[in-house]
Amino acid sequence: MAKRNTDGTIGCLCALGCETLFGLSYVFTKWAVGQAGALALLGWRFFVGALAMGLCAALGLLKIRLRGKKKAPLLRVALLSPVIYFIGETVGIRYTTASESGVFLACIPVASLAASALILKEKPGRRQLLGILLTLLGVLATVLAVEAAASLSPVGYAFLLIAVLAYALYSVFVEKAAGYSSEEVTFVMLMAGAAVFGTLALVQACAGDGLGSLLSLPLRDPRFLAAILYQGIGCSVLAFFLSNVAIARIGVNRTSSFIGVSTVVSILAGLLLLGERFSAMQLLGAAVILLGVYTANARGAA
Repeated sequence: MAKRNTDGTIGCLCALGCETLFGLSYVFTKWAVGQAGALALLGWRFFVGALAMGLCAALGLLKIRLRGKKKAPLLRVALLSPVIYFIGETVGIRYTTASESGVFLACIPVASLAASALILKEKPGRRQLLGILLTLLGVLATVLAVEAAASLSPVGYAFLLIAVLAYALYSVFVEKAAGYSSEEVTFVMLMAGAAVFGTLALVQACAGDGLGSLLSLPLRDPRFLAAILYQGIGCSVLAFFLSNVAIARIGVNRTSSFIGVSTVVSILAGLLLLGERFSAMQLLGAAVILLGVYTANARGAA
């Protein structure tokens, strides 16, 4: 019982830390997006993350032992996230409005819950289900309070749906990859992201402004440098690691209930750091999100 309580506490703290880091990345993305395209940002982000984790492994700070282990489960996780998820999210956001993409991505906890029930046979308890639904309602309220326009883009909707399904399946297959440490899962995810998005960024640069423009971006723009350092180390290394630990400790359903926290953090970061406006509806939505997270994770939630 004591170990279960300890696992629950560690898992909840890791999930909270992960979503806080993701929420703060909103500020850095806003700073960098004006100077570089999505592929350049993703390519540099995962290159920095893979480099940082590779250095930690080389120095013995992390133990990565993949020799002799089956690689298929790890590659399956890495293919789903970051590769398929970020392709779906990036293309989907490009072809839809902020409100539409926000609504789609807000459905990730529900999709994760469904995937967990169908594949892992883990049925959520009533309080978990209620908490996740409250979180979903809170995210929808905050998103729709900002913008209610519609793009009616089938391509955008399709890619956002792909992103939602990819993240849900990633959550499930991370839990199934019990034979690997969180460090090993995170390491393979970052290497896959660096290989795929780095290659795509290089191809785009060679077809556009030139390779030199891409390689010199961090030197020319301090904000872009800050963005890739934060997203590469803070989000890609630390947040992915915390997410993998959380899923291993408290499962897919409870971890998914924390996803709305990133929305609350991004709203507060926009208010305090970027001077963005904050409506009463957003405040209500944030309160509902926090209520949902508490409900899904309160002691005895089953």
